[in-house]
Amino acid sequence: MSEGIHNRAHRQNVIREILRDLHDGKSLEEARAKFAKTFDGVASSEIAAAEAALIAEGVPVEEVQRLCDVHAALFGDAVQEGEATAAAADSADRPGHPVHTLKCENRAIETYIDEQVRPALATLWEGNTPAAREALKTALLELTSIRLHYQRKENLFFPYMERHSITAPPKVMWGVDDEIRAGIDEAAALTAGGGDVQSVKAAVDGVIAKIREMIFKEETIMVPMALEDFTGDEWRQIAAQSGEIGYTLIDPPPAFGPADSAAPVWTPSAPAGPVTGDIELPTGALRADELAAMLNTLPVDITFVDKDDTVRYFSQGQERIFPRTKAVIGRKVVHCHPPASVHIVEGILADFKSGKKTHEDFWIPMGDRTVYIRYFAVRNDGGDYLGTLEMTQNIAPIRALTGEKRLME
Repeated sequence: MSEGIHNRAHRQNVIREILRDLHDGKSLEEARAKFAKTFDGVASSEIAAAEAALIAEGVPVEEVQRLCDVHAALFGDAVQEGEATAAAADSADRPGHPVHTLKCENRAIETYIDEQVRPALATLWEGNTPAAREALKTALLELTSIRLHYQRKENLFFPYMERHSITAPPKVMWGVDDEIRAGIDEAAALTAGGGDVQSVKAAVDGVIAKIREMIFKEETIMVPMALEDFTGDEWRQIAAQSGEIGYTLIDPPPAFGPADSAAPVWTPSAPAGPVTGDIELPTGALRADELAAMLNTLPVDITFVDKDDTVRYFSQGQERIFPRTKAVIGRKVVHCHPPASVHIVEGILADFKSGKKTHEDFWIPMGDRTVYIRYFAVRNDGGDYLGTLEMTQNIAPIRALTGEKRLME
């Protein structure tokens, strides 16, 4: 037993040394040679643990993220399957299981790139015509639906991974997801804006390479760890909430429930218990269903984070701007944001807790919308900090108002 522990510790140290060598500038060939001396294969959990150790030692997440593709090139086919039970692996092959859905999307993404994006790029390369540019721009715009694939991963897979103490892969993957989204937008902008063909090709080739590397990481690192640790109920919860975000290049999958088809399927809308009694407030009383409906009717998205930086509540209006799933409830708010913006969130919370600020506002263009994001420090009558309220609204219709309207039409 002790020998096995020692071997695992030794392997872990070697992987960490190899990754640190890469971060310190040593070549991929040197890293491969060192890897080959020690390993025939490597478990995805070992890679994740080594990356987590590097982050804990002070290597910035952005630096681990920057060399993420190098890690994939290094380990490649040496990554072994995790220790998921046979039952878990069998369940993951069933239509409707989140892993089955993820893999179906990945195959659809690969097919779309091979049959739509690459041919359009080749046509543009052969002749820089307006029609060729329009075809490539259209193909890239359709590829932006990949954001739904990444949003489901970030808002459903990642929260449950964190509950099982798997923290490094979500941080690194989210950063790379952001790079891919930005890369597709950049390639589409270059195509539409008349960028030279060489620049367009470099941008498209670059983002396609990142997408393919991410597919490899999802299926050989993330999925094996999830299958090893997630419970059947957690998978059902992920499946039931996935439709709230949507899917990329595939039809919605069938409902996923227990293997016994006669058993009930978990749904996020199932009440936790009967609603009884009134909620007494200083200026009146509301039933729980009335309060929920009232908050969901407001033309803003509301999220409340308590004084311990834990997400406690979000509204469910008809026109959501940013995705929210019930998996975020109980999650630390810093884990709900991409690594590049975590320091901003931490700064806002610190200013609210210290009393330096009472609110912070941001506004950003998103297509035909202008998104207004406001953060407020929530305090009781005694001035004690209770948490932070986030309100998000599309204010484009408000900004377009002119003149006046005094009567109903």
